[in-house]
Amino acid sequence: MLKRFASILWRVINTSRKVIVNLVFFTVLIIFIVALNQDDGKVVVPQKSALVLNLRGDIVEQKFEIDPVDGFINEMSDQQQSNPEILLANLVKVINKAERDDRIEMIVLKLDALGRGGLTKLKDVAKALEQFKSSGKKVIAVADTYSQDQYYLASTADKIWLNPKGWFLLEGYGRYQLYFKSALEKLSINQHIFRVGTYKSAVEPYLRDDMSDAAKEANKLWLDDLWQQYKQDVAKQRGIDVGQFDENIEALLAKLSESDGNVAEYALNNNWVDELKTREQIRDELIAMVGKNKRGNSFNQISYKDYLQAITPPIEQVNPLTDKVAVVVAKGTILNGTQKPGNIGGDSTAKLLRKARFNPDVKAVVLRVDSPGGSAYASEIIRQEVELLKQAGKPVVASMGSLAASGGYWISASANKIIASPSTITGSIGIFGLFMTFEDSLGKLGVYSDGVGTTDLSGFSLARPLNEGVGRLIQMNIDRGYQDFISLVAQSRNMSLEDVDAVAQGRVWSGAKALELGLVDELGDFDSAVTAAAELAGLEQYDTLLVEKELSARDKFLRNLFGQATTYLAPALNSGGPVTTGPVDQVIKTMRAEINKLNSFNDPQGVYSFCLACEL
Repeated sequence: MLKRFASILWRVINTSRKVIVNLVFFTVLIIFIVALNQDDGKVVVPQKSALVLNLRGDIVEQKFEIDPVDGFINEMSDQQQSNPEILLANLVKVINKAERDDRIEMIVLKLDALGRGGLTKLKDVAKALEQFKSSGKKVIAVADTYSQDQYYLASTADKIWLNPKGWFLLEGYGRYQLYFKSALEKLSINQHIFRVGTYKSAVEPYLRDDMSDAAKEANKLWLDDLWQQYKQDVAKQRGIDVGQFDENIEALLAKLSESDGNVAEYALNNNWVDELKTREQIRDELIAMVGKNKRGNSFNQISYKDYLQAITPPIEQVNPLTDKVAVVVAKGTILNGTQKPGNIGGDSTAKLLRKARFNPDVKAVVLRVDSPGGSAYASEIIRQEVELLKQAGKPVVASMGSLAASGGYWISASANKIIASPSTITGSIGIFGLFMTFEDSLGKLGVYSDGVGTTDLSGFSLARPLNEGVGRLIQMNIDRGYQDFISLVAQSRNMSLEDVDAVAQGRVWSGAKALELGLVDELGDFDSAVTAAAELAGLEQYDTLLVEKELSARDKFLRNLFGQATTYLAPALNSGGPVTTGPVDQVIKTMRAEINKLNSFNDPQGVYSFCLACEL
């Protein structure tokens, strides 16, 4: 029997080895054959062409790390990522480069597949588009439908075209979430919540079946602030009155009735769009503007992905003779330990800051924060590295993106200067602890936990009831964490504890309101933060240096190998449309995300500074 098992195991191993070897061999062979039939593998930017920003996915400060093999397989099999992402820095770089590129005559915004961006990131992209237009070049937006985020970018265009059967309605901003109290009771799951802060609503979904009045009050304030900014920006870009936005349902129905129920006609009559055009009419119009392409029956164009590749050198060259302003991106949930890009690790992000501290060429640091917070312990580990940078004589500027709340504010607080966008969601200065015990759930199954221990702390388990004294101990730790948080803010912001407590309590603020309250120093974008860091360091000539996780030898090899393959074979691949899911899938996805978020929390003391309410 043992001999037979060993024989079967060997056949499985040997077969797997052959499959892997053949896969690598044929991949290299395909690259070689296709390369022979290509000029040099380089993307050529056509003369007198339109740059098509056919953006697909969410705009992010930092992409989640994807294994090169998985990325290659998805590309080659034309499988769409479930959550595709567009790097904000790359998008802005493409637009800025196109402004100075004589081969690019216009930009076409094709935004049907663009996901979420957050108002702060959209403002950064809109600023680049406005700069592009200032060179005398045109921007045209085309779509079958426009979402609210898509339309914000489209509103910067010289002309907005919509399909005659298209759809566009502005819905405003809202914050709605799922609540689980009754479900947990039905499952006999006992939740133990410890928090500080009247407005610390991150744990409400486990305590209630609805949003508290305090949470509604706080959320309504910053949502109204962001919506006002959205309206003012779009009104200015479109040359319309801000009062045109706030339509109640009856007014909207009346306008739709005047347009015979045609939403596209309503959008045209309401000056949201300039013209209604079919896809064929759009194609003909663009051909008339930039000419016909050499292959196919469309206009002369280059896609966002191809143009990015064309302007990006294979190896980024770093000038060794200039001083550097280092940039460290802290994007995602703050978790303990080492985390992959896309999340913030207490150890891994601290390591990047430490790398900047020990680099003699780095004279200042910009910490770019886009985070709702997370582990309080990991946040403190990162903040300590910010302090060490300052002690080393290297000023730190915290640049707040769309989100810098709770732990995101914690890691920003000690910076020499904090710069936020008016639409940044920040504050949420509060602490909570959360865990569940399953003794009643297990009891229904006939499973029980019992035994003896030497102290009241021994035998602590999710299968046992929480000792009342242990509960008081945890609450004391939470209270201490809150005092540490507001003391940190008071010391860093030169405020009294009473003044900090008045604007803390877990309450969320917009960047514009945070400036009034003294929680940030000034309003500005990422470029403003880089300039401020250079000024604090007394630099006149400098370059920026992105400090990021270094690839392993394996990942470098695979990325180079499979990157070449997708470069050569990309023309044969379909770009694909937007990722769409049904309404039931969306609800299930939301529930899964909430559970995964809870499951990912790994603070060693179970203490969190996290803003669940900050997601639009």
